[in-house]
Amino acid sequence: MNNNQTVEKLKKMRLTAMAELHLQHVKNNQFNKLTADEYLAILTDHEWEDRQNKKINRLLTQANFRQKASVAEVSYTEARNLDKNMYNRLGTLDFILKKENIILTGASGVGKSFLAQALGHQACLMGFRVYYTSTARLLARFKLSKVDGTYIRELKKLLKVDLLIMDDFGLQAFDSHAREALMDIIDDRFNQTATIVSSQIPVSAWYDIIGEGTIADAILDRLVNSSHRIDLKGESLRKGILKNE
Repeated sequence: MNNNQTVEKLKKMRLTAMAELHLQHVKNNQFNKLTADEYLAILTDHEWEDRQNKKINRLLTQANFRQKASVAEVSYTEARNLDKNMYNRLGTLDFILKKENIILTGASGVGKSFLAQALGHQACLMGFRVYYTSTARLLARFKLSKVDGTYIRELKKLLKVDLLIMDDFGLQAFDSHAREALMDIIDDRFNQTATIVSSQIPVSAWYDIIGEGTIADAILDRLVNSSHRIDLKGESLRKGILKNE
């Protein structure tokens, strides 16, 4: 058996991790005590794990997260008004499988973005496609796509995302273009995929912020009804960070 040829053939078949491990075992003469089945299983597991890790890293990069966040790092102090059992249930990602939405509200700095991105990070680890963006940036992108003729393509691209995270909802006024884009995005994703929206503004004020009663009704009906709601309380977490610096 020509091990060099075997390694090259594995690489050409894009089984790079398997090829590298096989070459390492050949050099160190580590496979003599293994049966053929055992050795094949070791190589296969190594290739599988390598591909899974690369996939997760690719998903994390594509998600465009603003900060590193994980479910394990979430604080459940009483002042935050964050139900640990509820958030842990959300952390199972069952809401993604059920195509449900999450709405996070609270004052600036209370950790809405962190909670949303922690769930997004968990989703990436489980192989889901995630995209994080500020609402204003997303709607501006869709406004430009109207001009260059890629609007429908952008909608289709976004529909392929299992979990869309729209941060800072309502910080900028909605013009007719923004309302139309938001309506199309929410309507396309309704009962098809999951969405997380975070906002400093209470849900009760969203109707007036969106404007155009008929469109606002349609958006809120699809986005808010039957969504999981978290209303965070307490002081800004950034104050504590500044004090420690």
